[in-house]
Amino acid sequence: MIVKMKFINISGPRGDIDRVTDLYLSRYEIQLESALSELKTVDNLRPFVEINPYRDALNKAIQFVGYLQNADEVEPDVSLGLDDMFEVVRTANHDYMELQDKKDKLKRKIDDLRKKQQIIAPFRPLDCELSQILKYKYITYRFGRIAIEFYHKMDKYLMDDLGAIFVEGERDESYVYGAYFVSPGEAQKVDAVFRSLHFEKIELPEEFQDTPADEYRRIVKAIYNTNQEIEELDKQAGEMLSGRAPQLIAARNRLEELANNFDVRKMAARMEDKKEDYYILCGWMAEDDIEKFLHEIKDDDKVFVVVEDDHDTYFGEPPTKLENPKIFKPFEMFVQMYGLPSHDEFDPTVFVGLTYSFIFGVMFGDVGQGLLLLIGGGLIYYFKKAPLAGIISTAGIFSTIFGFMFGSIFGFENVIKPLWLRPIDHMTTLPFIGKLNTVFIVAVAFGMAVILVAMVLHIVNAVRSHDMENIWFDANGVAGLVFYASVAVTIVLFMTGHKTPGGIVMAVMFGIPLLLILLKEPITRKIQKRADQMEESAGMFFVQGFFELFETLLSYFSNTLSFVRIGAFAVSHAAIMEVVLILAGAESGSPNWVVIVLGNLFVCGFEGLIVGIQVLRLEYYEMFSRFYKGSGRAFDPYTKKSKKSKKK
Repeated sequence: MIVKMKFINISGPRGDIDRVTDLYLSRYEIQLESALSELKTVDNLRPFVEINPYRDALNKAIQFVGYLQNADEVEPDVSLGLDDMFEVVRTANHDYMELQDKKDKLKRKIDDLRKKQQIIAPFRPLDCELSQILKYKYITYRFGRIAIEFYHKMDKYLMDDLGAIFVEGERDESYVYGAYFVSPGEAQKVDAVFRSLHFEKIELPEEFQDTPADEYRRIVKAIYNTNQEIEELDKQAGEMLSGRAPQLIAARNRLEELANNFDVRKMAARMEDKKEDYYILCGWMAEDDIEKFLHEIKDDDKVFVVVEDDHDTYFGEPPTKLENPKIFKPFEMFVQMYGLPSHDEFDPTVFVGLTYSFIFGVMFGDVGQGLLLLIGGGLIYYFKKAPLAGIISTAGIFSTIFGFMFGSIFGFENVIKPLWLRPIDHMTTLPFIGKLNTVFIVAVAFGMAVILVAMVLHIVNAVRSHDMENIWFDANGVAGLVFYASVAVTIVLFMTGHKTPGGIVMAVMFGIPLLLILLKEPITRKIQKRADQMEESAGMFFVQGFFELFETLLSYFSNTLSFVRIGAFAVSHAAIMEVVLILAGAESGSPNWVVIVLGNLFVCGFEGLIVGIQVLRLEYYEMFSRFYKGSGRAFDPYTKKSKKSKKK
């Protein structure tokens, strides 16, 4: 059902807005509207221009609580005052930032070590003391790398003519790393040759003293030790935050409330009246909540409330909040997918819950598989609160019921006796048509009944919105209901061998409703005494009306036949399970139980998904399209608190 909403105006001294929001409004669900937009007729309205003083501290508290493990299991410290909460966040931030500064320094140290590691790594094969090489006075040295192709040329053609020695280090796909040594007198010539070979010099830091391999190991150890220091700092930060977890969680919760309450100013307006300054808040509240709110503030002389009863005229459409029994609550998901009902529409949640579950059960009737859906969906819904799981569980109840009706349990049809019939082989003889599967006949009859119910719901919605044309003359209104009901009754009488109405009676039953549907626009205009004229000529009106009427009759026929799929899937389900049993060798008396288990799981998942989609298609296209618009907007309260969390 749709919760009845009322528009409410709340005002009082400007400085009292935080108290009112925190003491009263935070305990109720209210969808705030922009007071500046809604109260256009009120003079001297101005917006609030203030910075939220809680937001920075709240962001820090959220950050620190996010670092905690099992924060949901920690009991908040409710004894803290507001100043204490700010102090907890401030000191935690100070201590945390000190640790972070140390951590950043260590990270920069690691970056420096890695750069040195990259420099020395290619020279590890060189067996020499760097402390001696870097201090050579009578030998010139150059560390660096040379492209492989130039190195081969140098080794083949030039080394015998150069007064230099090249000591090779490591190689990769592109370069040879190493160092060449030359006497100072030959250095200029050798340097020129190596430059022509694109030799790239690499400067080694003077702090390198031992062999390249030893220096590399020293750097690796230093990086490891530094990482250990970082881990120790992380551990200290975690212990520091864990020790303050109750205070931080309490601060986060309370600061979040205060920050959200302060943000109410975004929707509020200020009004200056002589020397006094007032705030104005307006929005939608449930009728029951308004009564409690008014009772609560009756002795508060700083709060002034006006409940606007004539909101349709001044404040537009109220938002939609659905409130249904728990068993139907998951089906609100399907309604929301199509569109929420407006405040003057019928809430189809219960209708969807009943029809969806019933049709699913017929199309997927099996005791064992139905119980699997019931238990599996129920457990997921209980632990995860997933609406689709709740729908599956409810549908599983009807699958189990129709499993008994069809005498099917995990595909076996010789274990229990059907309470009604077996879909795959039960036939009925009809006049003019002959033999036809009974389930198909019942499915079409059920479809007719559902369409008639959808038409009644269309009329109910039209009455609520005071739409005369849709009440009486629409294809789904009274005229359409009379025509379709007359056709349904006539078909049932004919198929059951009873006498059908006479020709004149049938002409009246069929002709007058169709004529009213054809002429609905001019008749409505005449009844409402409207002066506007039709845009098209009379001839064009009748031509257009004829084709629209033909389309309406065609839709009646196609929508009715669409329900044949209910019987088709009931039969196909039994046929698929027969295939599973044949593959498992059930006819021999010793079936392969692995195949049966896997087959049942596959059918539960794959066919269950297809059936679920097909039933949803019937809901949307064959039912919703007849009576439901779904043009409402969702109720979006500024606070999502439940009534259980209200302050005492």
